[in-house]
Amino acid sequence: MNLTKDEEAILKGESGESARKAMELITAIGKIYGAEDLVNITSAHLSGASYKTIGDGGLIYLEDVVKGGAKVKVKSTLNPVGMDRNRWSEMHISEDFAKKQLRIIELYKSMGVNTTCSCTPYTGVNVPKLGDHVAWAESSALSYVNSMIGARTNREGGPGALAAAILGKTANYGLHLKKNRKPDVVIDVNIGGSVFEYSLLGQAVGSIIGNKIPYFRGIKPGLEEAKTMAGAMASSGSVAMFHVDGVTPEYADFDIDELEVIYVGKDELKEAYDKLNTTDDIQLISLGCPHLTEKEIHEIALMIRSKKKKKDVEIWFCTSSAVKEKCHEDVKIIEEFGLVLTDTCMVVSPIEKSFSCTGTNSCKAGNYLQTLCSQKVMCKDITQLLKVVY
Repeated sequence: MNLTKDEEAILKGESGESARKAMELITAIGKIYGAEDLVNITSAHLSGASYKTIGDGGLIYLEDVVKGGAKVKVKSTLNPVGMDRNRWSEMHISEDFAKKQLRIIELYKSMGVNTTCSCTPYTGVNVPKLGDHVAWAESSALSYVNSMIGARTNREGGPGALAAAILGKTANYGLHLKKNRKPDVVIDVNIGGSVFEYSLLGQAVGSIIGNKIPYFRGIKPGLEEAKTMAGAMASSGSVAMFHVDGVTPEYADFDIDELEVIYVGKDELKEAYDKLNTTDDIQLISLGCPHLTEKEIHEIALMIRSKKKKKDVEIWFCTSSAVKEKCHEDVKIIEEFGLVLTDTCMVVSPIEKSFSCTGTNSCKAGNYLQTLCSQKVMCKDITQLLKVVY
């Protein structure tokens, strides 16, 4: 790789041990993927935050990084952790888990990371601009910023994103290069406009195309629709970017005339729905994967305002701390039904220790609940889910 004199000095250890190790990792990744050089980034978003997913080994790794004097050089945010840091006992979290989880958050904070712990930092805390190079590690978040904002990131792993944040640089390959952002396949869509249908659309498309870049025709997603579709495509396949005709900032930059065209309609959505639904009886309903927006919090509050909860099913409403603070009145209404939780989501929480059957309105969650949380799943539109309890 072509490194500058300053980058070579970091690799020699002249900026400290943590920076040297970060440069070793980034250059190794770059060599694997054929990067010619490094590129400066404007922000990072870090996974590897939940104690459930990184365990004691990850905790020891972070301790070592901090001991090496690591500090992030760019705006950096943190993915959801395994619990609400203030309401963990209400989530059936053990004291030992809570102690180690809080230590993980503390370590990231000591490096200068903004510990908002959300999978939707682009809603206000960490918002890249069109053309920015970034290093983001959360599958739905990186897909959203690549696609809807036009920033540039590969599908980073936790250690790689942290190394990039420490350096303020990442390897210049993959989706950082314009030529690799072109669509591979056209998806002609005929569906309704609900957020849940967009989630099913993402589930169907990810299952069909794997890691290709789709170009959608026939849809006009906003924030809520795009984030849930991005999450579903990333979990059912490994889609890191998409284009939408007339919507996304780079949709007109590429020729699509010769591309394969795939039709997705009601039949494909039903097939996706049937594969995800594995139970008719649930112990927990968990909403907010990706995290609920202000609009979604308000719509939920309107939906349940005059209802009375009857069935003994726990409900978690997962959002960011920033959104919860902005929705004070709606949160009061919602908490008559369940817990409005911040910093966390059901996927990275150890729910398998307390539940075995979970309901969600997210196809992303529907995938991960089965594989990461050993859950049987009910995946339905939010109105259908909430009717289970009133």
